[in-house]
Order: sequence, then structure tokens, then C-alpha cells
Amino acid sequence: MLSADDPLIEAAQRLRADRAFAVLEGFHALKHALRFGADIVLVLAADPAGLDALARRLAPDVGAEIAARVRPATAQAIATLSPHAPRTGVIAFARRPRDGGPGARGTNPGRPLILLEDPRHLGNVGAVIRVAAAAGAAGVLTTGPSDPWSAAALRGSAGLHFALPVGRVAAVPDDPDRPLIAVDPAGEPLATRALPPGATLAFGTERDGLSDAVIARASARVAIPMRAGVSSLNLATAVAVMLYSLSGPGSGRAGLG
Repeated sequence: MLSADDPLIEAAQRLRADRAFAVLEGFHALKHALRFGADIVLVLAADPAGLDALARRLAPDVGAEIAARVRPATAQAIATLSPHAPRTGVIAFARRPRDGGPGARGTNPGRPLILLEDPRHLGNVGAVIRVAAAAGAAGVLTTGPSDPWSAAALRGSAGLHFALPVGRVAAVPDDPDRPLIAVDPAGEPLATRALPPGATLAFGTERDGLSDAVIARASARVAIPMRAGVSSLNLATAVAVMLYSLSGPGSGRAGLG
């Protein structure tokens, strides 16, 4: 059983601080990362037997792989590695993909790409990635200083960063093959606007929305209908509405493919 002062735990602390690695806190994050081909370098668990039983029940497809990788560690050791120690007592580290951002533009050209302009809440970023993975989006790009691969974002996505390209870009992409659609309260109602396949759907912050610069560059502005007096939706909810409206039966719009 690895204690908090074990050299391997000290090495894990260095991994957490290294932006070349992703921090996976909890069983579901580890499960999803393995399912989508993550390069896992270390798995620590306070209760390996309990972890094995959980994997056999909820994720038998990756249970044997988890069992082969796990190293037992004390709960105190796990706590030193995670300010938000997961209830399942599991923490793992994986190599980040080298090109999660720019490469997303050419991936799955018939599917929408999500662009988050300068997001502030990393938990919301993770929730967006989780929705985008479920809906089969081409990827999630962010602008601004926040790291979309931070531990907080990975908690929000439950490890689904590895299911699709995720990355930060310096500016809003200028891609003629992916028309830029601004999701904006002042836009045309979603139900009346046909969206082109493979569009980049741009979302701003919940407080300020999209910048004037992004709106000016957009080929169209689309609004999600809301009850009078309701001023905004949670970011991940707005992304879910847009993505699933594209794939819903009878939508009359380009589907997710």
C-alpha cells in the first residue's frame, strides 16, 4: 500500500503539475478514458478490491485492464493528489493527445463543431465536452486563457475528453468548410433556421454571451427559444439543445450523421 511519502506518490504529484498529462479523478473518468484509447500511465486506488467489483458491475469491458494497472494507495495518499478526492478513491494519469485542437476542424466534416469563446467555468467546459461526446460532435474548441484539459474540466466531462478532439485555439477558426453560427439570443429562432452540415456552433459565456467580433464574423445568428423572463441557459444545456435539435426526428435540418 503506497503511503503519502512514497516516491511513486511524489512522482504522481509531478504528473499532476505537468500539462502533458491529464488527471482522471474517479472511476467513471478512468473508465471512459480507457474506452476511448487513452494512454494511461498510472492508476492508484484506495480500495482495489472495491474498484474491481465496481468495474465488473458497471464496465466489464475495461475491468481486466483496470485490474492489471491499479496500484494500491492509502486514502491519505489519494487525498494529497486530489483536492476533490473522488468517492470511489481512484485517481489516474494519462498522456494528453498532442493535437486536440486544430485537428478537430478536419475531423468528421459532416458533424457540428463546438466553439466556446473564452469560457470561465471549467466545470461547465467539462459538461459541454460530455454532451458533445454523447451527441457525436466533431470536437470542442475553446479560446481564451482557460485550459480545457484542466482537472476541473476533466471532472466535468467524466473523462470523455478522450472521446473527441478537445483543444484551445488562439482565435476563432476561419474555415470556409465550417460556416460559423453564432448562438445568440438576438438571432433567428432555432425552429425557423436551417443549419448547414458541419457548422461551427459558437457559444459565449453565460453572463456576457458572444463578443461583437465573433457575431460580426458569423454567417448566421440562431436563438434558442425560451420562456419570457428567462435570460439564459446553462452553457452545457444550450450546447445540448443545439446538438440534439440537429439530430432530432423531423427537425428538417442537417443531422449529426
